[in-house]
Amino acid sequence: MGQEVCRAVTEAEGLELVAEIDPAFADVLTLNGVMRAPSLRSVEDGSLDVLVDFTVADIDHGYLADAVTRGFHIVVGTTGLRPAELDAIAVAAEGDGANALVAPNFAIGAVLMMKFAEQAAKYFDGVEVIELHHDRKVDAPSGTALKTIDRIAAARQAAGVAEQRDPTTTMALEGARGGRGPAGIAVHSVRLPGLVAHEEILFGNPGEGLTLRHDSYDRSSFMPGVLLGIRRVGTISGLTIGLESFLED
Repeated sequence: MGQEVCRAVTEAEGLELVAEIDPAFADVLTLNGVMRAPSLRSVEDGSLDVLVDFTVADIDHGYLADAVTRGFHIVVGTTGLRPAELDAIAVAAEGDGANALVAPNFAIGAVLMMKFAEQAAKYFDGVEVIELHHDRKVDAPSGTALKTIDRIAAARQAAGVAEQRDPTTTMALEGARGGRGPAGIAVHSVRLPGLVAHEEILFGNPGEGLTLRHDSYDRSSFMPGVLLGIRRVGTISGLTIGLESFLED
Protein backbone atom coordinates (compact mmCIF):
# COMPACT_ATOMS: atom_id res chain seq x y z
CA MET A 1 0.00 0.00 0.00
CA GLY A 2 2.81 2.42 0.77
CA GLN A 3 4.37 1.90 -2.64
CA GLU A 4 0.99 2.31 -4.33
CA VAL A 5 0.32 5.57 -2.44
CA CYS A 6 3.75 6.95 -3.41
CA ARG A 7 3.10 6.08 -7.05
CA ALA A 8 -0.38 7.66 -6.99
CA VAL A 9 0.89 10.88 -5.39
CA THR A 10 3.77 11.12 -7.85
CA GLU A 11 1.39 10.78 -10.80
CA ALA A 12 -1.34 13.08 -9.39
CA GLU A 13 -1.68 16.59 -10.72
CA GLY A 14 -0.88 19.28 -8.18
CA LEU A 15 0.70 16.93 -5.62
CA GLU A 16 4.35 16.34 -4.85
CA LEU A 17 5.92 13.39 -3.05
CA VAL A 18 8.28 14.83 -0.45
CA ALA A 19 9.40 11.86 1.63
CA GLU A 20 9.06 8.12 2.12
CA ILE A 21 9.25 6.85 5.71
CA ASP A 22 10.05 3.19 6.33
CA PRO A 23 11.89 1.59 9.29
CA ALA A 24 13.54 -0.69 6.73
CA PHE A 25 15.61 2.24 5.45
CA ALA A 26 19.03 2.07 7.09
CA ASP A 27 19.73 5.79 6.95
CA VAL A 28 18.46 9.08 5.56
CA LEU A 29 19.14 9.69 1.89
CA THR A 30 17.62 11.65 -0.98
CA LEU A 31 16.82 9.93 -4.27
CA ASN A 32 15.37 11.82 -7.24
CA GLY A 33 14.43 14.66 -4.94
CA VAL A 34 12.54 12.44 -2.48
CA MET A 35 13.80 11.93 1.07
CA ARG A 36 13.94 8.35 2.31
CA ALA A 37 14.15 8.06 6.08
CA PRO A 38 13.61 5.38 8.75
CA SER A 39 11.65 7.74 11.02
CA LEU A 40 9.45 10.81 10.86
CA ARG A 41 11.88 12.47 13.26
CA SER A 42 14.19 13.04 10.29
CA VAL A 43 11.57 15.19 8.52
CA GLU A 44 11.76 18.90 9.29
CA ASP A 45 8.72 20.84 10.49
CA GLY A 46 7.05 22.69 7.62
CA SER A 47 8.61 20.46 4.96
CA LEU A 48 5.38 18.64 4.11
CA ASP A 49 1.65 19.30 4.25
CA VAL A 50 0.12 15.83 4.61
CA LEU A 51 1.40 12.59 6.13
CA VAL A 52 -0.20 9.40 4.77
CA ASP A 53 0.02 6.40 7.09
CA PHE A 54 -0.47 2.79 6.01
CA THR A 55 1.19 0.59 8.61
CA VAL A 56 0.01 -2.20 10.94
CA ALA A 57 -2.01 -1.97 14.12
CA ASP A 58 0.42 -3.66 16.51
CA ILE A 59 3.01 -0.88 16.61
CA ASP A 60 3.05 2.31 18.66
CA HIS A 61 1.22 4.97 16.64
CA GLY A 62 2.09 7.82 18.99
CA TYR A 63 3.94 9.47 16.10
CA LEU A 64 0.58 10.26 14.46
CA ALA A 65 -0.54 12.60 17.25
CA ASP A 66 2.98 14.02 17.29
CA ALA A 67 2.76 14.70 13.54
CA VAL A 68 -0.50 16.62 14.01
CA THR A 69 1.08 18.62 16.83
CA ARG A 70 3.97 19.45 14.49
CA GLY A 71 1.49 20.85 11.96
CA PHE A 72 1.25 17.92 9.55
CA HIS A 73 -2.24 16.95 8.43
CA ILE A 74 -2.59 13.16 8.51
CA VAL A 75 -4.50 10.67 6.35
CA VAL A 76 -4.54 7.25 8.01
CA GLY A 77 -5.54 3.95 6.42
CA THR A 78 -4.18 1.71 9.16
CA THR A 79 -6.96 -0.34 10.75
CA GLY A 80 -7.12 -1.53 14.34
CA LEU A 81 -5.80 1.65 15.98
CA ARG A 82 -6.31 1.56 19.73
CA PRO A 83 -8.91 3.88 21.29
CA ALA A 84 -6.14 5.65 23.23
CA GLU A 85 -4.28 6.34 19.98
CA LEU A 86 -7.40 7.78 18.35
CA ASP A 87 -8.06 9.88 21.45
CA ALA A 88 -4.51 11.25 21.30
CA ILE A 89 -4.96 12.17 17.63
CA ALA A 90 -8.28 13.87 18.39
CA VAL A 91 -6.73 15.93 21.21
CA ALA A 92 -3.79 16.93 19.00
CA ALA A 93 -6.20 18.00 16.23
CA GLU A 94 -8.24 20.27 18.48
CA GLY A 95 -8.06 24.04 18.14
CA ASP A 96 -5.91 25.54 15.42
CA GLY A 97 -3.69 22.51 14.92
CA ALA A 98 -3.49 20.26 11.89
CA ASN A 99 -6.35 17.93 10.92
CA ALA A 100 -6.72 14.17 10.75
CA LEU A 101 -8.65 11.70 8.60
CA VAL A 102 -8.78 8.07 9.72
CA ALA A 103 -10.65 5.77 7.34
CA PRO A 104 -11.15 1.99 7.46
CA ASN A 105 -11.45 1.85 3.68
CA PHE A 106 -10.54 4.30 0.92
CA ALA A 107 -12.29 2.47 -1.93
CA ILE A 108 -15.20 4.62 -3.10
CA GLY A 109 -17.32 1.53 -3.70
CA ALA A 110 -16.75 0.28 -0.16
CA VAL A 111 -17.83 3.63 1.28
CA LEU A 112 -21.00 3.50 -0.83
CA MET A 113 -21.62 -0.12 0.21
CA MET A 114 -21.63 0.89 3.89
CA LYS A 115 -23.97 3.77 3.14
CA PHE A 116 -26.39 1.48 1.27
CA ALA A 117 -26.23 -1.05 4.12
CA GLU A 118 -27.11 1.66 6.61
CA GLN A 119 -30.15 2.57 4.50
CA ALA A 120 -31.29 -1.07 4.25
CA ALA A 121 -30.66 -1.95 7.89
CA LYS A 122 -34.09 -1.17 9.31
CA TYR A 123 -36.00 -3.14 6.67
CA PHE A 124 -34.63 -6.63 7.38
CA ASP A 125 -34.99 -9.04 10.29
CA GLY A 126 -31.43 -10.32 10.12
CA VAL A 127 -28.01 -9.32 8.85
CA GLU A 128 -24.54 -10.87 8.83
CA VAL A 129 -21.20 -9.71 7.40
CA ILE A 130 -18.47 -11.70 5.68
CA GLU A 131 -15.14 -9.97 5.08
CA LEU A 132 -12.44 -11.58 2.94
CA HIS A 133 -8.81 -10.49 2.73
CA HIS A 134 -5.36 -11.63 1.65
CA ASP A 135 -3.42 -14.04 3.83
CA ARG A 136 -0.99 -11.36 5.11
CA LYS A 137 -3.61 -9.29 6.90
CA VAL A 138 -2.92 -9.66 10.62
CA ASP A 139 -6.05 -8.14 12.18
CA ALA A 140 -9.59 -9.56 12.18
CA PRO A 141 -12.28 -8.50 11.66
CA SER A 142 -11.25 -5.83 9.20
CA GLY A 143 -11.73 -2.18 10.02
CA THR A 144 -14.26 -1.96 7.22
CA ALA A 145 -16.33 -4.78 8.72
CA LEU A 146 -16.25 -3.18 12.16
CA LYS A 147 -17.31 0.18 10.72
CA THR A 148 -20.05 -1.57 8.73
CA ILE A 149 -21.65 -3.29 11.71
CA ASP A 150 -21.40 -0.13 13.82
CA ARG A 151 -23.35 1.82 11.19
CA ILE A 152 -25.91 -0.95 10.67
CA ALA A 153 -26.42 -1.37 14.42
CA ALA A 154 -26.90 2.37 14.91
CA ALA A 155 -29.45 2.52 12.09
CA ARG A 156 -31.37 -0.45 13.47
CA GLN A 157 -31.36 0.99 16.98
CA ALA A 158 -32.60 4.37 15.72
CA ALA A 159 -35.44 2.61 13.89
CA GLY A 160 -36.39 0.55 16.95
CA VAL A 161 -35.46 -2.79 15.39
CA ALA A 162 -35.01 -5.50 18.01
CA GLU A 163 -31.55 -7.02 18.48
CA GLN A 164 -31.31 -10.20 16.45
CA ARG A 165 -30.82 -13.48 18.24
CA ASP A 166 -28.74 -16.43 17.09
CA PRO A 167 -30.85 -19.61 17.04
CA THR A 168 -27.77 -21.84 17.20
CA THR A 169 -27.64 -23.96 20.35
CA THR A 170 -25.01 -26.53 19.37
CA MET A 171 -21.70 -25.93 17.58
CA ALA A 172 -19.46 -28.79 16.47
CA LEU A 173 -16.65 -26.25 15.96
CA GLU A 174 -16.21 -23.32 18.33
CA GLY A 175 -16.46 -20.01 16.52
CA ALA A 176 -18.36 -21.43 13.55
CA ARG A 177 -20.94 -18.65 13.87
CA GLY A 178 -18.30 -15.93 13.74
CA GLY A 179 -17.76 -13.03 16.10
CA ARG A 180 -20.60 -10.98 17.54
CA GLY A 181 -20.70 -7.21 17.26
CA PRO A 182 -23.21 -4.58 18.34
CA ALA A 183 -26.91 -5.48 17.98
CA GLY A 184 -25.90 -9.15 17.79
CA ILE A 185 -24.55 -8.84 14.25
CA ALA A 186 -22.27 -11.74 13.28
CA VAL A 187 -19.01 -11.11 11.42
CA HIS A 188 -17.05 -13.82 9.63
CA SER A 189 -13.42 -13.31 8.54
CA VAL A 190 -11.76 -15.17 5.64
CA ARG A 191 -8.02 -15.07 4.89
CA LEU A 192 -6.79 -16.62 1.63
CA PRO A 193 -3.95 -16.16 -0.86
CA GLY A 194 -5.04 -14.35 -4.00
CA LEU A 195 -7.59 -12.11 -2.31
CA VAL A 196 -7.12 -8.36 -1.81
CA ALA A 197 -10.10 -6.85 0.09
CA HIS A 198 -13.73 -7.95 -0.18
CA GLU A 199 -16.90 -7.71 1.89
CA GLU A 200 -20.42 -9.11 1.71
CA ILE A 201 -23.37 -7.86 3.74
CA LEU A 202 -26.25 -10.33 3.78
CA PHE A 203 -29.72 -9.17 4.81
CA GLY A 204 -32.58 -11.60 5.28
CA ASN A 205 -36.37 -11.51 5.63
CA PRO A 206 -38.90 -14.32 5.36
CA GLY A 207 -38.94 -15.22 1.66
CA GLU A 208 -36.26 -12.77 0.50
CA GLY A 209 -32.66 -11.73 0.82
CA LEU A 210 -30.48 -8.79 -0.14
CA THR A 211 -26.71 -9.07 -0.63
CA LEU A 212 -24.40 -6.07 -0.93
CA ARG A 213 -20.84 -6.89 -2.00
CA HIS A 214 -17.76 -4.87 -2.73
CA ASP A 215 -14.55 -6.21 -4.26
CA SER A 216 -11.15 -4.58 -4.45
CA TYR A 217 -9.19 -6.62 -6.97
CA ASP A 218 -6.14 -4.38 -6.85
CA ARG A 219 -4.72 -1.84 -4.40
CA SER A 220 -5.15 0.84 -7.05
CA SER A 221 -8.86 0.80 -6.09
CA PHE A 222 -7.99 2.65 -2.89
CA MET A 223 -6.02 5.45 -4.53
CA PRO A 224 -8.88 7.77 -5.62
CA GLY A 225 -10.07 7.85 -2.00
CA VAL A 226 -6.55 8.38 -0.67
CA LEU A 227 -5.98 11.27 -3.07
CA LEU A 228 -9.35 12.74 -2.13
CA GLY A 229 -8.34 12.55 1.53
CA ILE A 230 -4.99 14.20 0.84
CA ARG A 231 -6.64 17.05 -1.05
CA ARG A 232 -9.45 17.58 1.47
CA VAL A 233 -7.94 16.90 4.90
CA GLY A 234 -6.72 20.49 5.17
CA THR A 235 -10.30 21.77 4.82
CA ILE A 236 -11.84 19.83 7.70
CA SER A 237 -11.58 20.52 11.40
CA GLY A 238 -10.15 18.13 13.97
CA LEU A 239 -10.42 14.35 13.58
CA THR A 240 -12.74 12.81 10.98
CA ILE A 241 -13.48 9.07 10.97
CA GLY A 242 -14.40 7.65 7.57
CA LEU A 243 -14.32 9.00 4.03
CA GLU A 244 -18.09 9.25 3.62
CA SER A 245 -18.39 12.88 4.71
CA PHE A 246 -15.94 13.87 1.96
CA LEU A 247 -18.17 12.25 -0.67
CA GLU A 248 -21.26 14.07 0.60
CA ASP A 249 -19.80 17.56 0.42
